[in-house]
Amino acid sequence: MVQQAVKPPEVMPSVYGPAPRTIRAADLPGMVSVGVTELFPKIKRGYRQGEGIEDIHKATIKAVSRINMDMIKPDDTVNILCSEHGFYILEGLHYREMLKVIGDVVKERTGCNHVRYRVAGGMGLKEAEEVIEHFNLKGYLTGKVGSTNPFDKEVPIETDIGTLYGLAKAYDADWIIHAPHDEPRDLYFHRMVNRSLKAFAMNYARYETRAVYHGNFSNRSANFLQKAIFDSPFIQKRFTFACILKSTPDGILGADADNDLYALDKRITKDLLRDYGKVLRLFSEIDECIAIWDAGRWAYYLHAGGIAFGCLENAMYDPFDLTVPSAMGTHDMVEKYFKGELDKLDRIMNLNPAIKAVVVNQAWPGLPITDVPRHIPTVVVGRDQADMLNLDSTNPEFMKHAVIADTLETAMEFAFKVTGIDKVIAFDGSFGNITVSPVMAEFLLEKSPGVTKQVEAEYLPLWLKQRGID
Repeated sequence: MVQQAVKPPEVMPSVYGPAPRTIRAADLPGMVSVGVTELFPKIKRGYRQGEGIEDIHKATIKAVSRINMDMIKPDDTVNILCSEHGFYILEGLHYREMLKVIGDVVKERTGCNHVRYRVAGGMGLKEAEEVIEHFNLKGYLTGKVGSTNPFDKEVPIETDIGTLYGLAKAYDADWIIHAPHDEPRDLYFHRMVNRSLKAFAMNYARYETRAVYHGNFSNRSANFLQKAIFDSPFIQKRFTFACILKSTPDGILGADADNDLYALDKRITKDLLRDYGKVLRLFSEIDECIAIWDAGRWAYYLHAGGIAFGCLENAMYDPFDLTVPSAMGTHDMVEKYFKGELDKLDRIMNLNPAIKAVVVNQAWPGLPITDVPRHIPTVVVGRDQADMLNLDSTNPEFMKHAVIADTLETAMEFAFKVTGIDKVIAFDGSFGNITVSPVMAEFLLEKSPGVTKQVEAEYLPLWLKQRGID
């Protein structure tokens, strides 16, 4: 059940992070991998890195074969909207294949030759451009490929909650096709409510509107902001269908498509709650650990068995339970409505006390996360990464609280010494396997049967009922 550490997905070079490390957490002496389906046999086996590209091709053809495309005429223009985030799930090739099939089928069935791909960036100016170059999208996809970022020219969108601003490049066509992925990532914000709509706020909108998602209405805006945008007449008169890349913590499952985005969202919600919910609740059982950041994204979004580090950070409460007060808003809202009970509440984005140390082998700066080194012993591997953090305007004091190690091995020696524990979990981009120390593997295997029973008997029925899903 426990095997030698499996090689994690490769890290794409980026100006946003240090040079990809030649020594990864999986290369450390004694590290092992425990399989997701060994922990939870009922989770469907997925395709992992190096597997199933042709299968995804066939699955996407099958998914879009039932889609109505009659609205698209030969002389129309069509934008296939996609996100650079999808290219960081495993090695990104499954997502690229789904996008290729969508464009090819649309051209074949409608006779339209004006199909363009709009790759939306995450936080800055270059993420999407890097993806286009690294994955040779202009050569591989049969259609014009362009990038867009949160600071591009805006287009006003009138919604039920006022004027919001989308990206003009995303919507400069007669029709749009929404091509996201279902991996839940920051589920402590959207909480699996309209997950499939998230990109309309966080990928296809201007930075000012995207900032509302995290700030103006507390994290509850993650439930209704994207819905307001998608439901607007501006979007509805352009929307054709959505095709989504399906996943589990074990890997990529296939693709699903629908002209009705809400119907598609309900289908993926049920599956994600069932599968990701089990690994999430397992992570909430971790009582102590050393966490290694070891992949090519911001720390919050680095995966271990399909679950991002931000979920471990927020593992003190159940984000899928829609009645949990601490998940409904930020500190101000909690203090206003729950005076005298603050000691009973865990607040969103507070550090999980189970995390005893953090080792930063590789991760992007750019999102505020200085609370980690302020409260948790933190070791940064390499002067190059330390220099990037010193220049990071979102974390100007990160390195004031962290120490530097020349190698990953010496960083781990320090972490072991200051914590006195040997439970290690690496967030190295893995699906299907979790890279851990032997003691952590034994711990997860011991806890997983009880978690399975609890999720199936208690949590899942509650989560589904709250969302109106039978």
